[in-house]
Amino acid sequence: MPDFPLHTADRIRAAVGLADLIEPTAEAFRAFSTTDGAQAPVMVLPLADGGDSHIKAAHLPGGSHFLVKIANWFPGNRRRGLPEGGGFVALFDARSGAVTALLEDEHHLSDLRTAAAGAVCARALARPDAARATVLGTGRQAGLQAHALTLVRPVRQISVWGRDHGRAAALAARLDRDLPHTEVVATTDPEQAVQRSDIVVTATAGPDPVLFGSWLRPGQHITALGADAPAKRELDGAALRRATRVFADSRELALRYGDIHSAVARGEVGEDRIDGEIGEVLAGRVPGRTAPDDITVAKLIGIGPQDLAAAETALALLGRTGG
Repeated sequence: MPDFPLHTADRIRAAVGLADLIEPTAEAFRAFSTTDGAQAPVMVLPLADGGDSHIKAAHLPGGSHFLVKIANWFPGNRRRGLPEGGGFVALFDARSGAVTALLEDEHHLSDLRTAAAGAVCARALARPDAARATVLGTGRQAGLQAHALTLVRPVRQISVWGRDHGRAAALAARLDRDLPHTEVVATTDPEQAVQRSDIVVTATAGPDPVLFGSWLRPGQHITALGADAPAKRELDGAALRRATRVFADSRELALRYGDIHSAVARGEVGEDRIDGEIGEVLAGRVPGRTAPDDITVAKLIGIGPQDLAAAETALALLGRTGG
């Protein structure tokens, strides 16, 4: 038997909820962008049938732990009746290198910390009175993002769109049941839904844009989180050009993966299109929304310090519950 705890996905799901990770995620953003020597290397391994494996590590100087995470995502598993996400998180003592805990979370902590990041971005950048939202996507993360928005803004109407309308309708029906103070409907017209929205979240994983600059209007906030690999894209170049302010969780990663990377490679925007990191906004080093009519964009790739914060929070909560 190992001399460190091994926590299974069932225990982690029972102990850790979305709301538990919002403040730790905000602090992780701040620490990553303001701490000298913060380390968060990333490797993305593309695999067959649209699958990929993300290997992330993280350490913040002075912190008690460092982390290595493997998060696998295989969308083709849906056809096989298998879970789309898998993986584990290993937490180590930063002084000795000894294993502190192994969290076999089956992507649960990755899902929750991504949703918490969406909540943090909406809280920091969306207008305080934002009441209408559109979620583009139908997977687990799309549903979590809808929940996340209701925790930080007075969202009363959410439209859900997906390439598969049946999946969009099923997700909307479930969210409508789970969010008693919010009306959730599926739409077949994403352009109209976006134009009516104060907040738009893109949570898709394809190579082609699903959100276009011509759809945007003043005052909106967009969180784009699905395109986390070089070949993935959700926003067209016009959306990035129309935005008043564009922020990323990591400048370095945003220029290597996803929407901004693609737009720069195509010559649609320059590298200076990134106005700052989200952690810099939270720390007060860079202004976020500067006027009610600003169009703000938060581009999330996912950074290791978020995973570190999620793992440390999970370990503390598991200790309280006897997990």
